Amino acid sequence: MPKIWKPSDAKRFCRELELRRPYYYVNTHDTKHNPYEDSKTYSEVVFTDRLWPTNNPCTDGGYSAHTLCQNFGPMYDAPPRGLRNLDGPAPQVGAPLGNDYSGILDEAEIRGLDKRVLSGSDPHTRPGGGKPKKRSRFSW
Repeated sequence: MPKIWKPSDAKRFCRELELRRPYYYVNTHDTKHNPYEDSKTYSEVVFTDRLWPTNNPCTDGGYSAHTLCQNFGPMYDAPPRGLRNLDGPAPQVGAPLGNDYSGILDEAEIRGLDKRVLSGSDPHTRPGGGKPKKRSRFSW
């Protein structure tokens, strides 16, 4: 079972963590503007050194473990289940062939897919597309 440090446990987190070991925190994303993005992902951080005045562990970039725990906590010592790493590849969305297709595409299939993509993205064939917007005479 992974160990969890809440933002209020920042001092305890600084005392208990081990240098050069990865720790994880959860990121939340706006799905209103990014509908195909996961709503939550996790990030990995490794503390490699200690800050001189406070002796708090810090990353290569100089971020203190105390500050990271308070701002981005809770911190985990194992990757959270069911979430993908933010640095990892994003999920594939909108494939024209579907998820059940497996095989090698030949040249004719690739040309056909290119034609479908080009005809679907033509602004003149989309509803409301191709018409210039009326500008106000006061717009700069």
